[in-house]
Amino acid sequence: MTGERASSDRLMSIDALRGFDMFWIIGGNALVMSFIKLFSDPPPAWLQYQFDHVEWIGFSAWDLIMPLFLFITGVSMPFSFDRREQEGQSRGSLYAKVIRRTIILFIFGIMAQGNLFRWDLSVLHLYSNTLQSIAVGYFVAAIALIHLSVRAQFMLASALMIVYWVLLMFVPTPGHGAVMLEPTANLALWFDETILRSFRDGTTYTWILSGLTFAASVILGVMGGHILKSGRTQNEKVLYLIGAGVASLAVGWLWSFHFPIIKHIWTSSMTLWAAGWSYLLLAAFYWIIDVKGMRKWAFVFVVIGMNAIAVYMATHVFGKSFYVAADVLTGGGGQIPDREAVGEFLRNFCHFAIIWLILLYMYRKKTFLRV
Repeated sequence: MTGERASSDRLMSIDALRGFDMFWIIGGNALVMSFIKLFSDPPPAWLQYQFDHVEWIGFSAWDLIMPLFLFITGVSMPFSFDRREQEGQSRGSLYAKVIRRTIILFIFGIMAQGNLFRWDLSVLHLYSNTLQSIAVGYFVAAIALIHLSVRAQFMLASALMIVYWVLLMFVPTPGHGAVMLEPTANLALWFDETILRSFRDGTTYTWILSGLTFAASVILGVMGGHILKSGRTQNEKVLYLIGAGVASLAVGWLWSFHFPIIKHIWTSSMTLWAAGWSYLLLAAFYWIIDVKGMRKWAFVFVVIGMNAIAVYMATHVFGKSFYVAADVLTGGGGQIPDREAVGEFLRNFCHFAIIWLILLYMYRKKTFLRV
């Protein structure tokens, strides 16, 4: 990773949406829930559902966090690739950057969630992290951007989702003699168990075969980037994003009657359902921030979004340290003050504030870490 200065012509809405997504990952979930508990403890059941992962079939707001991260990666790509071409970078140079970034993201994933720092092969997980799904999706989307037209890129995303659907819904799961779509029995899981073996993470999440739809998620984000980068008027861009969102939700919902929405194995219906909400969020952020110029409220998210991968790694590798610091500041969280709910909120607030102030310092120093 290297320090860079931010481009002055970048859309603030993309950084803000990326920061909004990262906000929940780095402590926003706990902060918001502990705030709600000040007024309603326990929180309403419907709200708790949205703040937790669905066990298997279905989708909650919390399930959108990872797909949105992949989607936003794609949104940024048309801008960054166009800038590199305008700088006169050769195709060979572009390939070198793509391969370098893919490898670094994959290694970061092992560092963050693969137990790399334990230096113990018996607990090493080679493929088990969001950054690695981004690496795979980014690599495929980058090749598509370099070689294919916009229409062909969309067709590629569609083909990837269709191929995945055919494999999981029409190819019998080895050892079962029939198509299976259960947490412990499905073709995607069989691929991981067969290839990764002892290096698998042991969860019901799948990675290798799911790379087809990881790539589709990123390319669907690329489509959003093409819309924002186009010569259309700002209002037209908003309408196109909304249209893409509604269409994705509709097709994903219809597809789910045959191929259920399951985030753990990244089904094609889930890919479209998540992309639909991602398009609508992008439309909202773009319209509010870049079209209407209401920017001050988004600053807290921009500070996070400008150093997304850096803070992701910091909270995954050194996450406990931030809570230790928060405990020092709050005198032990739930024990002080007397009201446990207030103490929990203060602890979570301090935890988030410490991280955000570090990011603010980097932002003020114009230090932005890029892979």
